[in-house]
Amino acid sequence: MPRWRVFGSQYLRWSSTVTQGLVLSVVMFCVILPLCCHRLLYSYFFIKSMYLDSMSDEVLLDSYDRGQEALRFWRSGSTAASSGFTDIAKRPELLVTVVTARRTEGRDFHYLLQVMQRLIGLLGGCGERRCAEVLVCDVESGPQENEDASLLEDHFRVIRRSPEEQRRSRERVNTFEKEKRDYVYCLRKGWELVRPKNVVVLEDDALPRRDFFAVIKDLLSRRFALQTLYIKLYHPERLQRYWNPEPYRILEWIGLGLVGATALLLTFPYWNPFSFSFTLSATHLLFFTLYIMAAAELAGRHYLLEVRRLSPQLYAVSPATECCTPAMLFPGNSSLRVAEYLDESFCVKGNAKDMVLYQMARSVPGERSHSLEPNLITHIGAFSSVRANPSRPKLL
Repeated sequence: MPRWRVFGSQYLRWSSTVTQGLVLSVVMFCVILPLCCHRLLYSYFFIKSMYLDSMSDEVLLDSYDRGQEALRFWRSGSTAASSGFTDIAKRPELLVTVVTARRTEGRDFHYLLQVMQRLIGLLGGCGERRCAEVLVCDVESGPQENEDASLLEDHFRVIRRSPEEQRRSRERVNTFEKEKRDYVYCLRKGWELVRPKNVVVLEDDALPRRDFFAVIKDLLSRRFALQTLYIKLYHPERLQRYWNPEPYRILEWIGLGLVGATALLLTFPYWNPFSFSFTLSATHLLFFTLYIMAAAELAGRHYLLEVRRLSPQLYAVSPATECCTPAMLFPGNSSLRVAEYLDESFCVKGNAKDMVLYQMARSVPGERSHSLEPNLITHIGAFSSVRANPSRPKLL
C-alpha cells in the first residue's frame, strides 16, 4: 500500500485527534473568527480597507454631535448646568483637575465641554455629598482666549497663570516641554488651592465612563493605592494586545489558555456532540492551550477586557505601561512628587512627560506605578492641541 494511503488511513480518519485538531483549527481560524471579527476595530481580522474610513467618519460625527449638544447645555443656563462648583471645599477626598488649552483645529467638537458635561452628570449621581471637587486648569498662553474654558467660568473654578507667568511660559521651548510645564503647573496649583487627599488629572479630551467614580473609589480602597506614584486610567486600545513586550500580559495569556483548555477537556466526557477523542493528556492540553491563546489574540484582547466592566472590583491593576497620560490618578500627595520628577527632566520628542514618568517610576527606589484595565475614559481627541493633525483623522 502506498505510503500516503497508510498515512491517510492512520491519521486523517475522523477518529484521529490529528484530524479533529486540524478541522477545529480550520473552522475557527478560517471561518468563525473572520466572520465574527471582520468589523471589530481591534481584531486582527478587521478589514481596514472596507470599514476604517466609514467607522472613523461615524465616530467623528458622533463626537461633533455631542460637542454641539454640550455647547447648548452650557449656554442654556439650565438647573443642571448651573449647579455651581465654583466654591471648592478644602481637603476633599478627591480632586479632579481638567487640563485644557485652546484648539486651533477641532474647535467645533468642544471636547472640554463634553468632558465637563459628563462630569456634571456623574457627580449628580453621587448623592448629597460630592464624591469629588472639580477644577478646570486653562493653560492657554496665546493671544486668543480659550472660549470653552471661559464659558465654564460661571459653573466651575477655572485657574490660569497670571499675566507675568503667561509671558514667561511663552519662552521658546519645544511642544513636549511646554506640555510638561503646563501639566506641572496644574498639578501644583490644584494642590495649593485645596490640599486634596487624592488627585485625578484629566486632559480635556478624556471623556469619563459611566462608572468613573465608582471604580476610582474602589481603587483607592485597595491596599496598593497609597504605595504607588500614579495609576494610569487609560492605555490606547490598539496597544492592549497580548503579543506585547509587557511580561504580565504573556503570563495572563498563557493562564487564559491553560484554564480554557483544562475546562474544555474536562467537559468532553459529559458533552461531546461531535465525538471528539481528546483526553486530559499533556499533548491535548498543549494543543488546546495554544488554540485558545491564538483565538483570544486574533479576536482581540480589548474585547475580553470589556467583560471586567461588570463590576468595579473586576477591574485589573497591572504594572504601568509607557504610553500616554490623558487620565491619571495620583493617590495621596504623590502629585507633588510627580511634579518634582517632571521638573528634573527636559522633554523632547521621544522623551515626553509620559516617558519621563515611566522611567522615574522604574528607576527611583521605592516608587511604583500601575495601569488600570479596561480603560476608565474614552479618548475622544481626534484633533490635538499640541501636535500636527491629519486632514482626515482615523481611528487607527
